Formats: sequence, C-alpha cells, structure tokens
Amino acid sequence: MKTKRILVCEDEEAIRDFVVIHLKRSGYDVFDVSNGEQAIKVWEQGARFDIAILDIMMPGIDGTQVCKFLRERSKTIGIIMLSAKSQEMDKVNCLMMGADDYVTKPFSPSELVARVDAVYRRVSISQPDVDLYGDIVTGPFFVDSKSRSIYKDGKLLDLTQVEYHILEYFIRHRGSAIDRQTLISKIWGDGYYGDDKIIDVNIRRLRMKIEDDPSKPFYIQTVWGYGYIWGEEEKKSD
Repeated sequence: MKTKRILVCEDEEAIRDFVVIHLKRSGYDVFDVSNGEQAIKVWEQGARFDIAILDIMMPGIDGTQVCKFLRERSKTIGIIMLSAKSQEMDKVNCLMMGADDYVTKPFSPSELVARVDAVYRRVSISQPDVDLYGDIVTGPFFVDSKSRSIYKDGKLLDLTQVEYHILEYFIRHRGSAIDRQTLISKIWGDGYYGDDKIIDVNIRRLRMKIEDDPSKPFYIQTVWGYGYIWGEEEKKSD
C-alpha cells in the first residue's frame, strides 16, 4: 500500500499536535514543522508530500508564501490552508495561488480528516498511469486522460490538479448547466464542509488560464443564480 505522506506547518504547538495525532490515527505518515522557513527547507532538501496543511498566519514566512512556493514546484501536491474566520481575503488569496481547500478554525477532527481524505483522493487519481475515461478533443482543447493534462491550441495548460478536474468535468459535460453543489460533490466529495465560494475562486483562476478575455468568458459561462456551463457548443451555433 502506498504511503500517504503529509506535511503539517503550524506555529501553534497545541494545534499542530492535535492535527498530527488525528492524521496519524487515520493512516497518514505525518511530517510536522513549526514555521514556513522549515517547510520550504524540507522541500528543498528533497522531501516530497502528497498533501501540505499550512497555517495562514505565521511569523516570518507565512502560509500564503509557502503555498505559492509549493504550487510553483508541484501541480499535483494537495494544499489545505488553516485560517481564522477573520482571514476571509487571505483564504481567497490562497485559493488564487493554487490552494485546494481551506479549513476554518476551530475545527473538529472528523472535519479535518474528511477534508484531507477528499484532497488525497484527487491527488492519488492524478497519477500518470490512470486512464479512466479516454481522451477528448473539443474545439481547441485536448484532454489527455492518461497524463492528466489538458492542451489548448497544442499548448499545455498550467493547471493545478483541482483545476484539471474542474475543467475536465466541464468538457465531459459540455452543453449541460452545472450547479455549484454538483461541482463541489464531484470535485471535493460529498462530505465537503466548506462553502461554495471555493468554486467561484477556482473558476476565476481557470478563466485567467483558458479565456482570451477572462472578463468576457467564451468557454466557462455563468448561469446566473445556478452555476456554470461549458459554452463552446452554444457559441458554435451562434
């Protein structure tokens, strides 16, 4: 069985110990550090993890900086941010930098483990030898399901694993309006505890990467009061 490796970066010792204990009980191999500098150091020394849990507010190098550092070096690592309720903009900024999810303090052990498990499931199916549905060609896009990559006009899109799953889901269900709750269920899992803002932030990131003009989206179109639709087929028939 593959070892499930996870990095916990939290400067408050009591919270860090709480997180480590429950993750170990759930079968994760946990490596914990107390600040952002240590998190970056262990990565630079060659340590690799399936998931990183990062506290946003830390002295020195904070969680947002560590998030950016890790995402620039790995598209597949799962990143979960720990935040206080008052850090709403920080949460959005982290999602824009490539975090997969955030957990608001205080949180229960069951909530944390459920969120970690959901991210790990996405990480584990993002491996190159998984081919579940076959390739797709639609418009300028090519979905290579074996390598878990998507190309536009022959150029590889720089996507995080969450962005890949969202974009692939839209392409596979093109022409159908998809509500936010369905996206959360399909991408984050039925046990997701957070709010649907995480969908809107990831859609904004995707539009910046695939649209010629993100302010006037051609592909991922908003269905007001409902969700989104892959609009390519609609556009073709105009």
